[in-house]
Amino acid sequence: MAVSGAAVFAEIRSILERVEHSQQDAVAEAAELIADSLASDGVLHVFGTGHSEALAMELSGRAGGLIPTNKLALRDAVLLGDLPVEALADPKAERNPELARHVWELAPVKPGDVVLIASQSGGNGSTVEMALIAKQSGHKIIALTSLAHSQAITSRHPSGSRLFELADVVIDNGAPHGDAVLPMPDGSSVCALSSIANAAIAQAIVAEVTARLLERGAEAPIYRSANVEGGDVHNDAWEARYAGRIRRSAY
Repeated sequence: MAVSGAAVFAEIRSILERVEHSQQDAVAEAAELIADSLASDGVLHVFGTGHSEALAMELSGRAGGLIPTNKLALRDAVLLGDLPVEALADPKAERNPELARHVWELAPVKPGDVVLIASQSGGNGSTVEMALIAKQSGHKIIALTSLAHSQAITSRHPSGSRLFELADVVIDNGAPHGDAVLPMPDGSSVCALSSIANAAIAQAIVAEVTARLLERGAEAPIYRSANVEGGDVHNDAWEARYAGRIRRSAY
C-alpha cells in the first residue's frame, strides 16, 4: 500500500468499521458502569498519558459531552501538588509508577466513581500503577487500549501487569502493534490511528451513557457549547452540583 492521504482515509474507514462491529458489547458494558455511577451522583475520571491524554480531553469538559467527568494528567503532580517541574522533564516520565500515585492522591475521586484509562500499549508504569491503585481502592475500571499492541509487549511496571489484565471492561481500539499503519520502504510504518479510533469510541460511550440515563427517566448532564447563547448559564448550573469533584482549567 502506497503512502498517501487516500490510503490513510481508507485505513481510518477500515479501523472504524472493525471497532463498530467488534466492540459494541464492550462499549455497552462500559456505558452501563458509567450510567450506574452517574445515576448515583458519581463521576467518571479519565486518565491517559502521551497522546492518550487526548482521550481524556475528548471525554472531559467538552461540548456535547458528559458534565460529571474529570481529567487526570501527569502534570497534576506539578500543577496541583508539590513536585518540581523537573519531574516531568523526562519525555519517558510516563514510565514512572510513582507519578501516577502522586496524581491519584491529588484526585477528587470518591467511592462509586468510575475510572477510565486509555493507553495504546497498556504497559507503561504510570498507566498500570493508576489501574492498580483504582482497583485496590474498589473502583470499576474501563480500559481503552490496543490488544494487538498490548499482548505483544512486556509490561514496564514492576508487577508485570498490563492495563487490559486489570480492567473490568476492555475496549479494543483496533490499532496495530506500533500504532502506525502505512508501511515504509525501510520496514517501519507511518500514520498512527489510535487517537482517531479512541475519539470515535469516546463519543459512542457518551451516546450510550446518555441513552441509558434517558431510559431511566433521568436528566442527562450534557455540556452545551460555551460559544452559544445560554451555554455558560446551563453549564455553570450543572457544574455547581459537582463542585470540588470535577476540574475545569486551561491547562
